[in-house]
Amino acid sequence: MKIVITGGLGFLGKRLFNTILKGKFLIDSSGNKRAVSEIVLFDVVDAPKIDDDRVTYISGDISDPSQVDNLITDGVESIFHLAAIVSADAEENFDLGMRINLDGTRNVLEAARRLENLPKVIFTSSIATYGGELPKTVVDATKQAPQTSYGVAKVAGELLVHDYSRKGFIDGRSLRLPTISVRTGLPNKAASTWASSIIREPLSGKDVICPVTKDSYMACMSPKKIIEAFIHAHNLPVESFSEGRSLLLTGISVSAGEMAEAVERHKGNRSIGKIKWEHNPDIQKIVDGWPKATFSERAEKMGFSKDENIDDIVRAFIEDDLDTQISLYGTN
Repeated sequence: MKIVITGGLGFLGKRLFNTILKGKFLIDSSGNKRAVSEIVLFDVVDAPKIDDDRVTYISGDISDPSQVDNLITDGVESIFHLAAIVSADAEENFDLGMRINLDGTRNVLEAARRLENLPKVIFTSSIATYGGELPKTVVDATKQAPQTSYGVAKVAGELLVHDYSRKGFIDGRSLRLPTISVRTGLPNKAASTWASSIIREPLSGKDVICPVTKDSYMACMSPKKIIEAFIHAHNLPVESFSEGRSLLLTGISVSAGEMAEAVERHKGNRSIGKIKWEHNPDIQKIVDGWPKATFSERAEKMGFSKDENIDDIVRAFIEDDLDTQISLYGTN
């Protein structure tokens, strides 16, 4: 079985292909359990060193239709479309954001449409598709009303995935992801990056600036649960998505202050970095427009698992990723 992962060298892309390489099976469009024999990664960075013959890397631009056509060719059975420009970047640079987040998605869908087989396409959407006057907890029936260009492009992507599926061009499934915490790596320009750095940096012995107030809440989900969701969504039969091709995922509601307290509870004998609270009104405005909590009864009925609390998320980061993060900084 051959699959493509766009954004394959991003945080989630790397976790996804490594999880699949460790033996996770995928179910094809005929309902058969299959081992993955080839993974093609597509991203904009230089070629990495990956010591596995099943992995091929292609560097390119998702907004270039010809490059995407050369990426998604006959023999590809599944596509995980993770490539995107993050929220604050897309807000600052409208043209770039739309070119990558909207045009890039259309390019992927058009290339998938031309395949001889019916490919599965997993599209990563976001809770940034909600906004305005929101209930305390966003649920399946909550209306989408994005307040950012990033959110608008994600709504458009969901609608395209639904329509291409309706027309029988692809078998698409869109997942609305809560904020991911904790991401390894360095801070990026996403408005939500603080939800990882406020945990990641102090535990790595680094000081960090938090741009929002302590009572700023986010709906969060751990990387582990998100990767499980990608694979589970892929493997579900198409009948599971009869109510619609887009699915909200459940995220726990946690404030910046509660994240800081969890770091303190789990620091052990470590000398942790300091959290500096320096308010950024632009970031605060974006964050305030996002859901504070999400709950999907539909996702629960479909068998998607969720995190229980912030302590579980922090413990998982310490056990699975902290050593990697510390080595990234070159600290002891």
